[in-house]
Amino acid sequence: MGGITTSTPDFFVCDFFGATPKHDLAAMEHPLFSLATRPDLRVVSYAHNDTTITVTPSVKGRATIFDADILIFCISQLMAALNAGQATARRLTLTAHDLLLATGRETSGDGYQRLREAFERLAGTRITTNIVTGDTETTSGFGLIEAWEIVRRTRAGRMVSVTVTLSEWLYRAVLSKSVLTLSRDYFGLRKPLERRLYELARKHCGRQPEWRIGLETLLKKSGSASPRRVFRAMLRETIKSDGLPDYTMAEEPGDVFLFTPRSLVEAPPRPAPRTAPLAPETHAEARRRAPGADVYALEALWRAETPKAPRDPDAAFLAWLGRL
Repeated sequence: MGGITTSTPDFFVCDFFGATPKHDLAAMEHPLFSLATRPDLRVVSYAHNDTTITVTPSVKGRATIFDADILIFCISQLMAALNAGQATARRLTLTAHDLLLATGRETSGDGYQRLREAFERLAGTRITTNIVTGDTETTSGFGLIEAWEIVRRTRAGRMVSVTVTLSEWLYRAVLSKSVLTLSRDYFGLRKPLERRLYELARKHCGRQPEWRIGLETLLKKSGSASPRRVFRAMLRETIKSDGLPDYTMAEEPGDVFLFTPRSLVEAPPRPAPRTAPLAPETHAEARRRAPGADVYALEALWRAETPKAPRDPDAAFLAWLGRL
C-alpha cells in the first residue's frame, strides 16, 4: 500500500463520537462531485492552473456532493485518531447508524438503502488526475473509494456494520493532514450548489477578511453544468436566502462575487423555513417516482420555487414533482 509501513493495522474502527467534520483540500478545491439531482452519466474534464482532472462515472452515475458525506465521515474519524496519537488504516469499519446520524441523514430503512447507493456511486466513479496530495504529485486513476462491503445485517435487512477501503490517494491526503474543518451546519444544506459554494468559501476565504471571484471562474470551480445566466440567477438566489454557514455572499459590479466570514459582519437572523419538513413517506414516494434522483436536492429546488407555504407541503411537493 505504497508509503504505508508494515506496522499499520489491517483496519481502523470508527468509534470517535462527535468527531469534528473535516474534508480533504483537493475535493474542496476541485469539482470532483456532481451537483445534479438525477444520475449524472457525463465524463467531466477540468483543468485549472497546473491541475487536470477527468471524472468518469459508472452506469450508476457520478458520485454526488451528498455522497461525499461518507468520505467526510471517514476523514473526520481518521483525523480524530491521528490527533489522539492512535494508529490508523485506510480500511475502516464503521457503524452505518453512526454515519447517518453524524451526517444528518434519516435512520429509516430507506436511509440505509440510499447509503448503499452512495457507496456504489463512490466506488464506481473514477478519477484521473495529477493533484498533489502531501508532497507527492502523481498522475493516476482511482476510485473515490477502493472497496466497500456490508459486514452484518439485521433481521429487518438493515446494514449494521460496513467496511470501507479508501483510495490510496485520499488516505495519503489524510496522513499529510491536507484537510479543513467544516461547519456542522454543512450537512443541513440541501441545495447541491450551496454545499459547493460553502466548500469553496471555506477553502479560499477561510478566516481572511474577504474573498472575491469572477463568475466564469466560480462557474468552472463549482462544477455546475448550468448555463452562465442560470448559474448567475442561482447565485443571486443564494445571496437572497443567506443560508451559507460561516460566510455571507454578495454580488459586485463586473460579475464578481464577494465572500466574507460572518464573524466579521453583523449577520441578520437566518430566515425560518417556509414550509414544514416533509414526511419520510413523501421522500419514499418521491424516490419511487424519480428513480435515482436525489430527493433532498429536488426538495430544495421545490422550496426555492415555492414562494408561499402550501397548506399540505407533502401533497404540494409530489404534485410539483409530477410536473417535472
